[in-house]
Amino acid sequence: MTEQRRRARLGRAALRQLIEELAESLGRSVVLADPSLRGGCVSRHFDDADRARVHSLLQKRASREVARHVLDQGVTRWPRPGFIEGRDDLGLQPRYCVPLRERGHFLGLLMVIAPDATLTPEETEAIARATPAIVGQLYADHVLADAERAREQELLLSLLGEDPAARAESRRRFLDDGLLPDAPHAVVSVVQAPRCRVSPGQVAAALSGALEGLRRTRSAHTASAVTPDRVVLLQLADRPLEPEALREQSRHIMDVLGARLDASAAPVIGIGGQQSGLAGARTSYEQALVAVRAARRIPALKDIGAWEELGELAVLLQLPDRALNASLVPKPLRTLLESGGGHRLEETLRCFLDHAGSTTRTAEALRIHRTSLHYRLRQIQEITGLDLDSGADRMTLHMGLRIRELLVSLGTAGDLAPAGEPATPGTEDGRHRSRTTEAATTTGRGTATATRTPPAAPQDRARRTADVHPAHQVPPQRTRTARERTARERTARPVTADGHRRAEAA
Repeated sequence: MTEQRRRARLGRAALRQLIEELAESLGRSVVLADPSLRGGCVSRHFDDADRARVHSLLQKRASREVARHVLDQGVTRWPRPGFIEGRDDLGLQPRYCVPLRERGHFLGLLMVIAPDATLTPEETEAIARATPAIVGQLYADHVLADAERAREQELLLSLLGEDPAARAESRRRFLDDGLLPDAPHAVVSVVQAPRCRVSPGQVAAALSGALEGLRRTRSAHTASAVTPDRVVLLQLADRPLEPEALREQSRHIMDVLGARLDASAAPVIGIGGQQSGLAGARTSYEQALVAVRAARRIPALKDIGAWEELGELAVLLQLPDRALNASLVPKPLRTLLESGGGHRLEETLRCFLDHAGSTTRTAEALRIHRTSLHYRLRQIQEITGLDLDSGADRMTLHMGLRIRELLVSLGTAGDLAPAGEPATPGTEDGRHRSRTTEAATTTGRGTATATRTPPAAPQDRARRTADVHPAHQVPPQRTRTARERTARERTARPVTADGHRRAEAA
């Protein structure tokens, strides 16, 4: 393996020499880009350097906009060399572009800056003479790298597989061959792009290219496996990998895929939890698969799911799709959703539970008077038949709300939508939007965002008069029995230090 890496370094040096010789003969700037449009090999500057070239030199890759512009011209499918159109807004001058292929493998692009989009016959002939040597060196490097990646991929997939004996053997080989250290902190991420109109080979190339920068990082040791629709990335580090750094890394991968693939790819990323070294890699991998399901099913995650931020959703998402259906929603919650004030009471219940039963914080979050909140909580108890002072009853309702959120995001909520609010239909790729999931989905432990309440129908506005402070509302007409029951409840209810009677559900 050491010999292979040494030869690969020599190959890169040989490529640089070939590119410099071509640039000197032309008197023009030349760049050799790999399939992901990273600046793999660049000649010295001539007077024709543009803003796009300077950016690629500094950042070690073309900008997303430039890469998208080049790829949109179909250069990876060109049968022969041609000119790429320039774009002033991107600081990109025209380039003469030669697609480089060998034995069915797309190896990269050879580009020569040509500000006036013309070359002399002598210049095109010089490029044609230099191309075979460049392709030969690229292919030799490709074969060596391919063999190394194939071995790494085989070991990684075995390390993450179900067979304990195979996992132990892969771990031993990783360590004995010096491919990976057994660092104390391990995280596995999974990238999926299952529905793309381009060829599986191009998807795999885009996925592999998205990881190029990560393989070169010094903050962690990495190993990866690329399949036609998925990438598995293992990272090992001496220190814990920061959640924000992992999320930023995932955003970078999404940016690269966005430049290389069309929107039909619908890529998502799942980040597993931090585990102990190579021995814990499989656990992190399984967690990453759950996080992938979350990223695909919960719009609020914006295509990136992290196991350590899923909270109780991590448990629900391990259920198979056939089991994750409306039958899991507890009957008391179904009764509440089907009641006249379903949406308003559901909003109140969710906020109350997400604030750990604190009536003060719940009232502040909902921007209503505490007396109005107590009235709503009594309504919820009467409709559901559950006691909000009971931890078990609270858990039943809280898990029920989480299940319903997932069902709404899947478009399978059916008749679970609150009265007056239709269920959100599903979409083709499983990404479903609804007022509830977009505004009220919880992505962390005990963290909730405010729910956006839809405009009230006339009958809802009539019902909401019950939430007006008692000093400003007309007392409802009640039967003598109801008035007597309320009087008894007030008598039995203790009085707090501030002079207010505590509500049953406070």
